[in-house]
Amino acid sequence: MRYSIDHKSPVPLHAQAEMLLRKMIAEEEYQNGKVFPNEVDLAKILAISRSTLRQAINKLVFEGLLVRKKRTGTKVAKTIVSSKSNNWLSFSQEMKLRGITVKNFELNISWVLPDEALVDFFEIKPDRKVLKMEKVRGNTDEPFVYFVSYFHPRVGLTGEEDFKMPLYEMLETQHSVFATLSKEEISATAADEFIAGKLKIPVGSPVLYRKRFVFDHGERPIEYNLGYYKANSFVYTVESSR
Repeated sequence: MRYSIDHKSPVPLHAQAEMLLRKMIAEEEYQNGKVFPNEVDLAKILAISRSTLRQAINKLVFEGLLVRKKRTGTKVAKTIVSSKSNNWLSFSQEMKLRGITVKNFELNISWVLPDEALVDFFEIKPDRKVLKMEKVRGNTDEPFVYFVSYFHPRVGLTGEEDFKMPLYEMLETQHSVFATLSKEEISATAADEFIAGKLKIPVGSPVLYRKRFVFDHGERPIEYNLGYYKANSFVYTVESSR
């Protein structure tokens, strides 16, 4: 076993075990269905208790990254993508951390007049056009999310930027706009004809619908984002502590 844990590190053992498991999840052999070493053997190799290892495994099972079954062992969950609300990143960054190759199926940029919701959120006049970005994204096999984002005119986007870059990285490096706060609303809905066409699913299929409101360090609105996720390809997890 080429992995190890630093028992002299101030990082808790269960946290180190979790990071190690995430590295294993990203490896090609495990992406292709290889079963993880059983808990007893892996705990011995890492010189940690089985309960410490199980704590890390349970967390990743909860996130939808691992599947654990009796007799067959623990394997990478191939069809489920997980997003953690307490570790807010751009979609590209999230998928990169999970070892998932992202493909853009569509990328459209346009200028539109804001509807009432955008006027209220951005606090702009209804005749002030805003940049609209639409993306259909997924893994290498199929799309699983349709995004539509609107940006405050103050951000200074021209429409000529490289929107294939991670969004918030592009805003920082090219426009010195730093997204620091995200507020989200998550609900379930059924795919209408438009969304069904984007995600290649039957009309009426269940969809996870997320609104994301993004602000800068001064809590000024930057982005109004809507996301529609295939229900059978995505799980959104929330982790809380007190």
